[in-house]
Amino acid sequence: MIFNIPFIAVVAMIFIGLYAVLFKRNLVKIVIGISIIESGVNLFLITLGYREGGVVPIFTSAPSDVASNAPGSMVLPVPQALTLTSIVIGVAVLALMLSLIMHIYRHYGTLDVRKMRRLKE
Repeated sequence: MIFNIPFIAVVAMIFIGLYAVLFKRNLVKIVIGISIIESGVNLFLITLGYREGGVVPIFTSAPSDVASNAPGSMVLPVPQALTLTSIVIGVAVLALMLSLIMHIYRHYGTLDVRKMRRLKE
C-alpha cells in the first residue's frame, strides 16, 4: 500500500487541477489549476523512474558491489531528463499565460470569464 502513495498523489493532483480548470471562473485560478496538473504529471514521471535501492546514474568511481549490479541497481535517467525538460517548458508556458492574463485584464478590466463573454464587442 505504501508504494501506491505517489500514484494516489498524482491522481489527486490531476483531479484538483482539472476541477480548477473546469469549474473556476477566474483566469488566475485556471492557470493555477494548469500548474497543478503539470506538477502531477511531473510527479508521475519521477515515480515511474523510481527504483528501490537504486543508485544515481552518474559516471563515478562507484564501489565494486554497485558496479557488479550496475544494470539492475541504477535509477532510470530518462524520466529524470523528461521531468527537467517538462519543468523548463512549464515555466515558459506559465510566463506566457500570465502575460496573456495581464493583457486581457488591461483590455477588459476583469479576470472573470463570464463578464468577458458579456463584454464582447
